[in-house]
Amino acid sequence: MPARRASEDIEIILENNGGDGGVRPPNDRDGDGGDDADKHQPQKPARDDQYVTAILVGMVSITVFFLVLVAVFFIRRGISKDWVPVHLPVLIWVNTIVLLISSLTLELARKRFVQFDFSGFRRIWRITTLLGILFLVGQTIAWFQLAHQGIFIATNPASSFFYIFTAAHAVHLIAGVVALMYISLRRPRPQDVSLPVITKAIGYYWHFLDGLWICLFVLLTLKK
Repeated sequence: MPARRASEDIEIILENNGGDGGVRPPNDRDGDGGDDADKHQPQKPARDDQYVTAILVGMVSITVFFLVLVAVFFIRRGISKDWVPVHLPVLIWVNTIVLLISSLTLELARKRFVQFDFSGFRRIWRITTLLGILFLVGQTIAWFQLAHQGIFIATNPASSFFYIFTAAHAVHLIAGVVALMYISLRRPRPQDVSLPVITKAIGYYWHFLDGLWICLFVLLTLKK
């Protein structure tokens, strides 16, 4: 009887192990060996989805905000009898060129990063940052020029929208400049898998603001 019971126990063990008589290795998730195994796993690169999605959500919300302003702009201009178009200072044209150049330098910087030219990347990226700051300074000077001419936000509906459009765009551009400065102060390393993803997301945002300003610029130059 004991020999028969031992034989039955052996058959049960073989069946539980798949019938091949082998012993299954312990699952690392159930034991302490999982932590040691995870330590030897290669670092996974940061996913583009989470960064790109965040940027897209931000751009969509900004687009909706400006679309509402543009709709109000056309409605107000259509029913206004005191609409006096603002003669844009020449500096506004210069600022537009500066912003366009900043988009070009940003892409050149990202290209240097892909080529592992980190010194070139940091140099050109900082140029992009300086161009963004220069644009903001130029916009501020343009506001002072208009104020010197006696054109303020409450002068007429056209001047009101000029200040609202340019100020709203400048606020969003400041966020972009801060992001550019963050990357400028961060030392790039080949093993830093998040940096190329972040620079890509910042690039999307910066080009978006560039295109947004072109639309606003055309809108502000329209004559009634």
